[in-house]
Amino acid sequence: MTTPVTQASTYQLSVDGHRGTRAVQRLIEYAPASGGLALWMQHRDVEVPPARAARAHRGSWIIGNDGSTLYYGPGFDSLPLQEQTGLVAHQVLHVALRHVARELALAQRIGAVDSELYTVCADAIVNASLSGLEWLSLPAGSVQLETLLQRALGIDAPVDTSLLRWDTESLYRAIDDRQSQGASATRTSSNRKDDGDAGETELADESRIRQADGPRAAVARHLAMNILRDLVPDDAAPPETEAEQQRQWSERLSRAHAADGEQSLLRQLLADSRAPGMPWEQLLRTRLQRSLAQVGELNWSRPCRSWIANQGRTAGGRRLPWEPGYSHARRCTRLCILVDVSGSVENALLQRFANEIDRLLRTLRADVHLLIGDDRVRARHLLRPGVKPLREIEFGGGGATDFVPMLAAATELRPDMGVFLTDLAGPAGEPVAWPLLWLVPAESRGQPVPFGQRIVLD
Repeated sequence: MTTPVTQASTYQLSVDGHRGTRAVQRLIEYAPASGGLALWMQHRDVEVPPARAARAHRGSWIIGNDGSTLYYGPGFDSLPLQEQTGLVAHQVLHVALRHVARELALAQRIGAVDSELYTVCADAIVNASLSGLEWLSLPAGSVQLETLLQRALGIDAPVDTSLLRWDTESLYRAIDDRQSQGASATRTSSNRKDDGDAGETELADESRIRQADGPRAAVARHLAMNILRDLVPDDAAPPETEAEQQRQWSERLSRAHAADGEQSLLRQLLADSRAPGMPWEQLLRTRLQRSLAQVGELNWSRPCRSWIANQGRTAGGRRLPWEPGYSHARRCTRLCILVDVSGSVENALLQRFANEIDRLLRTLRADVHLLIGDDRVRARHLLRPGVKPLREIEFGGGGATDFVPMLAAATELRPDMGVFLTDLAGPAGEPVAWPLLWLVPAESRGQPVPFGQRIVLD
């Protein structure tokens, strides 16, 4: 009989293993590499569920994880082995894909995150990955990715295509259309005095959220009525270790998937298995600084310093041929910023973009031209640091969308590089002869880029 342990313990202390032992053995039997990922995790039996992992309704809690440890409730023993295997595989992928840590990181970037909606998105992706395996089963009522996309977003696409396109963060932000971000199902420790108080606070918080749900969030929350609250954020986990954990798990996933082939827990190397990229501000800053950096030019009217130091001779006294020096480029580089104001770019995103450009203006040695328009150019500005910040410029528009007039106006300026803030919902015409970056909102990541390169403003 398994010896119960307190939640403060680190490992399961029992010669009989833990409640999930048989399921882990079955995972390793059918998928030795990807199922063996469970051996990198800790496993513990608990009699009382973690306060933040209770069901939305007051039912029995079965299983969950805090990003490193799998917790098994008393009800886990009574399930069929095939369903136990499915639940353990589900938790293993949650841990391997770092969903708990990524929820906390997302909250730091965008503010309060609705834990229930986030769990729905993470569960949908994990369940889609496991849906092709016949030797395990998922509980009734599990959220399926194709159902979530079709009902909440109106997207009808094959599972394999959706797994390559959607990660948990982008799916959450597409579904979260709540009008107010003030209420959240994520509660701080000050809200948790005991289980009773925590339950009342949780239900109160969720009531406020339901009143603020938009149509997409309401559909997702309805689909999540019977799912487990299986993501248990650990507020005590040191954030400085997460980058290394993310790297290690990414490598383990890649090796395990390659070794197991068709029996892999990962249906394919889905988009969610890739670590979230660097923030778009840093990516944009790096691209612009590299492309607009001043490059020295050969100057045949003056010798290089090493030639002068050696007096034009080798150590043996033999004369060296003339070696030209370098001088700074005389022409100042030119950046052209184009902003689509047809009404499809949200003001909050436009403000973040303006703040980043204002910071870049203080470091870039370049002429920066701003073009504002929709189906035609409506305003032009020459931006200089300390004169008038971009965030103070009014962006008026709201008409139809046509990129051709704006790109033509930018071409007349002969830019060294261009940046176009838009949702890509418009014709672009022929490719331009200068490098162009399309900065698009996360909702438009699926739109094709006519030419140039894309940066997703996630």
